[in-house]
Formats: sequence, structure tokens, C-alpha cells
Amino acid sequence: MSVEVINTVSPNTNEIVITRNGPSPTDLELLSEVATDSFLKFRKTTLKERQDIVKKFLDSLEKNQDELALELTTQMGRPIAYTAKEITTAIKRAVYLLKISDEVLQDVEGEPEKGFKRFIRRAPVGPVLIIFPWNYPYLILMNVLIPAILAGNSVILKPSPQTPTVVEQVAKLFAAAGLPDGVLQYFHCGSPSIMESIIRDPKIALICFTGSVAGGLAVQKVAADRIVNVGLELGGKDPAYIRDDVDIDWAAEEIVDGAIFNSGQSCCSVERIYVDEKIHDDFVAAVQKVLKGYKLGDPFDKSTHVGPVISKRSKETIESHIQDALKKGAKDVTPENESFQNPPPKGNFVRPTLLTGVDHTMTVMTEETFGPVIPVMKVKGDAEAVKLMNDSEFGLSASIWTKDVDRGYALLEEVDAGTVFVNRCDYPSPDLAWIGWKNSGKGQTLGKFGFEAFVKSKSFHLKDYPK
Repeated sequence: MSVEVINTVSPNTNEIVITRNGPSPTDLELLSEVATDSFLKFRKTTLKERQDIVKKFLDSLEKNQDELALELTTQMGRPIAYTAKEITTAIKRAVYLLKISDEVLQDVEGEPEKGFKRFIRRAPVGPVLIIFPWNYPYLILMNVLIPAILAGNSVILKPSPQTPTVVEQVAKLFAAAGLPDGVLQYFHCGSPSIMESIIRDPKIALICFTGSVAGGLAVQKVAADRIVNVGLELGGKDPAYIRDDVDIDWAAEEIVDGAIFNSGQSCCSVERIYVDEKIHDDFVAAVQKVLKGYKLGDPFDKSTHVGPVISKRSKETIESHIQDALKKGAKDVTPENESFQNPPPKGNFVRPTLLTGVDHTMTVMTEETFGPVIPVMKVKGDAEAVKLMNDSEFGLSASIWTKDVDRGYALLEEVDAGTVFVNRCDYPSPDLAWIGWKNSGKGQTLGKFGFEAFVKSKSFHLKDYPK
């Protein structure tokens, strides 16, 4: 039987740069069998042994960061000036999870009572299936892979076809670090039927999915045939509110970075900006000034700030959001910038676009754009801003920008999102919970509670033998 052929198309040139084969039915069946067998052995290792393996892996990851960064730029188009930073940030995130693992995975003692010993053990759940995307593959993978391994689980990785070498590199480095054979496996796949098969496999004890809302709903629907936990980190339409007391130039720099870094292809990028009417025009002028200093172009050029978006389809979606807004009365006030007007001819380049006069009748303010678009809407003040921030099916993150931090904090109490910021955005902090509200997902990663999905509680109740 022939197997699926999976091509990775460069966003920079639209040429095939990598080809991989999908699994045969036998390969697919072996994945879960091997994962189950290896789990039964790996769960008996000590936490200290697992921690040592993770430390060695992270050391190797750091030593190879330049090679990994080049692969990322080739496969998903982020400018080379920034891809190595993903590796270093992923390592920092993993180091924090490693640091807290002793505390979060230790036994929880029950009430002391003479003649009895009672405690709760954090037992690993079993084989874990991790399905993760291309936009921040190392960062997103660390959120779930490190807790899974530290807790004593076996893992099967399914990467995006856009960044296939991530799992290959991770598996190689973990093997060199001493991870036993079979504990970490991977497969390449683009076929929904193959994915459905492994999601339905009763030997898979936990499914972790990061991606689109449609993808998450599909995974959840297939998994509903059996009792299995499914963690979903999905899309966002994250708002920012600029109050009238801010340093306008500073806020403009921060918002532009939060909106168009990685070509706006972040689940927590800023996709809606609400600005107090008293400073609206000055803020827009400041954003225009910032955009004049950005360079759109070849991601292998170290001076490039914004590279291509991931695919032709993505480019079409982003441009359709812009056109819908313009047809409904928005204005394109993007400043003149030679690199914006003359991008490389072959790739999926979308010029960073600044829109004013937007409102919630426009898709650019309601649906996830996932591109370098900065839509700015004028508001009368705090109450209107919070109401509009909450007017969304999504709830991943949100930010308020103000000199009055106490007022910003009070307003954030009213905002429906899993992570809320004052004077910062687009930053999943490893010591906090990363969790989506509403259609942005369910379950959580990072922080002390980020281990919970990867363990199950087992209560021990021991009574002294009567004499």
C-alpha cells in the first residue's frame, strides 16, 4: 500500500523544500503499541532520572540553536534575526518547568492520624499524543512535552507539515540525552483519516492539540467516542486598549511589535486596538512613524523585520479581511515604505497594514486574521473599551496600556480572557497559567497547574496491621 507524501512548501519562494512520507497502517498501529510498552517501563524511573535527561536535552538544544533557527526560517519564513530567540525562549520556559517539577509532582500528604498513612500520588497518565503547529513549534512543544516527560509519560508527536524537522531534531537530541527507546516517537501526517485513527486509539491516554478552532473542534469530535482528556489551545482575537494617559510613542512601538511580529502569526498577537478618542489621531501618527522603520522582505536578510505569511491561502484570507474592512468604510492609512511596496516576487508577502475607522461589522475585528494587520478603533473611554474587548468569541489574552496601573488592573478584572496584561502583550509567562477562555480553548499549560493534565491522582490509604 502506498503511503502519503507530505511536502513542505517554502513561504518565501512557494517551492517544495522538504518531502516526508506518512505512516503506513502498520506504522500507525506500532506507534501506540510501542508507546504503551515503553510507558510501562518509563513510569518506573525516578523523577531525578527524568530531570537529568531533560537537562541534557536542553543543553543540546542550546548548542544546536543556530542550526535549528535556520531550519525554522527555511520552513516557516520567520526572519533569521528572530528564529534563534525562539529556541532560547523555549529553553528558558523548559528550565522553569524543570525547576518546579519537584514541588508539583511530589506526593500530597493527607491528614496525620496515628496508625494510618494517607497520601495522594501524582501518577503519569500513559501515552500522550501531542499535535502542534508551525508558528512557534519549539515554544508550543515545550509547554506540553517537558511536563509529559517529567511526569513519566511516553509521547507521540505529530508536527505541522510546514515544520517537519522539529520533531526529528527533538527526538534525536532526547535520544542522545538518554531517553529510553520508544518513550518519544513521532509521525508525519496531513491526512484527516490517519489522524482520526490515532485519536480514536484506546491506548492513547491524553491528547494535546494546538491550532485553529476548527481543528480543535474536529479533534474533540473524534475523541468524543471514548473517555479521554483533550487539551485545546486554539485561536485568538486579542484586544489592546490604549488609554489617554500613555506615552504615545512608547505605546505605538509596543503595539506594532505585538501586532506584526512573526508576520502577525501568533495566537496571542494583538489583533484589535481600541484607542481613547482624545489621543486617537496622535496614536495613529505614532504607529505610522514606527511602521516607516520596518522592513518587509527576504527572511534570510538579517535586516528584515517582517517575512512572508505561511501560505497562499493565508495571504488570501488576510487580504480578504482588509478588503472587507475597506468596503465597509475603513481607511488604509499605512505609511509609504519602499519595502512594503516592493516585496520579493515569489513569496507570500503581505505588507503590514494600518486600518482606521474599523468597527465590529468587519471581519478584521471579529475573526482571527493571523496576519500583519493593525486595525485601530476609536472609543470614548474605559467602559466602551471593555465592552468591545469582551465582544468576541475568543478569550486568549488582552492588554491595557496606561500610566495608572491600578486602574488598568481594575479594568482587567472585567475582561474575559485567560491572560491579561497591563503595559505588556504577546507574552506567555512560564510561571503563569496559559489558558484560553471561550473559543480560545480548554485546559491549560505552563505554571504549577500546567502539569495537571499529565498526571492522574492515586490515593493511598495505609493502616497499620492490628496487633
